[in-house]
Amino acid sequence: MNQVDRWMLPDGIEEVLPEEAHHIENLRRRIMDLFQRWGYDLIIPSMVEFTDSLLIGFGQDLDLQTFKVTDQLSGRSLGVRADITPQAARIDAHSLRREGVNRLCYAGHVLYTRPKSALASRNPLQVGVELFGESGIDADIEVVSLMLTMLKKAGLKELHIDLGHVGIFKALAADAGLTPQQEKSFFDLLQTKAIADINAWVDSNITGPAVEWFKALPRLSGSVTVLQEAKSLFAQAPQAIHQALDNLTALSDVLIERYPSARLYFDLSELRGYTYHTGIVFAAFSAGVGEAIATGGRYNHIGEAFGRSRSATGFNANLVALKRLLALSSDLPSGIFVPQAIQAKAWQTVEQLREAGERVIYGEAQQHTPHDYQRCNRQLTEVDGEFSVTAID
Repeated sequence: MNQVDRWMLPDGIEEVLPEEAHHIENLRRRIMDLFQRWGYDLIIPSMVEFTDSLLIGFGQDLDLQTFKVTDQLSGRSLGVRADITPQAARIDAHSLRREGVNRLCYAGHVLYTRPKSALASRNPLQVGVELFGESGIDADIEVVSLMLTMLKKAGLKELHIDLGHVGIFKALAADAGLTPQQEKSFFDLLQTKAIADINAWVDSNITGPAVEWFKALPRLSGSVTVLQEAKSLFAQAPQAIHQALDNLTALSDVLIERYPSARLYFDLSELRGYTYHTGIVFAAFSAGVGEAIATGGRYNHIGEAFGRSRSATGFNANLVALKRLLALSSDLPSGIFVPQAIQAKAWQTVEQLREAGERVIYGEAQQHTPHDYQRCNRQLTEVDGEFSVTAID
């Protein structure tokens, strides 16, 4: 690499410079304090784990997104985490083994082999929560409510949330006796929303009343009225579908009451995380941004790989991306400049100022005024052996 190229970072890898880092750290503290007030305990998992545990149960997508190396001590394969959720599941099932409901939260970087979209970061700073040990709809309501509260407290003016339930398609596929290949083929078609292709596939692979159900899936999207339409359409469908629709209805009723300004959008063909999600899935969006701000859903049974099957639901968000959606603020801390001439004598005063929460910056040799980037609007002065803080003109 040429010397002039040594400053470059790999594609999709980003760093955060001081001013933005200050805002992001403030946002992180506010969010983690919020999680704590809701009863979630902080965990700090390792950046690297054995792939045997890091990738268990989360499907091929996570496997492809994970950097892998060989551990020089054990000879086993290690993965640099691309998601913290599997680590939280391992901690719940094995490290903590708490009885009853267990609420965990986290904040840390993850690393992707490829960006999730053209301009997305490959090393986002992920914050999130996981709720283990509760299979009822109350857990889903709590987690979605916390996500919306987080976004509201962060400063987002408009909240848009997409809601779906992977159990509907899974129940249809099981009832129709689809093979794994057929299930994957129809799954791929649903992601395209190509109605003509979907109808042609259904006519070739499905018989009986399920034909209408499969064909209806891609058009069952829109406002909360979609749920009532679906209940009518699936009147004779498997009971698991009725339970899924009842859960979505219960969730929507609470969200409409708690967050009347949030815009709810239901999509019964939304299968985000289909390989490991087992129930309600959701994503938050902001106007003008194509990528989801936060995503989550139910993922029961992941703990089986660690010897303890647990119901689970949660969400995560990219903290850096979230901060960049917010209006810029001017709350950067100002400082007190200390000229070199009085630094030795002023040590005790400087320590007192710092203990009181002030930002105090020593000047370098021959520096008589602070640099602009040091953000000092005051300085320490000495008169007759006494020190005082005065404004900088």
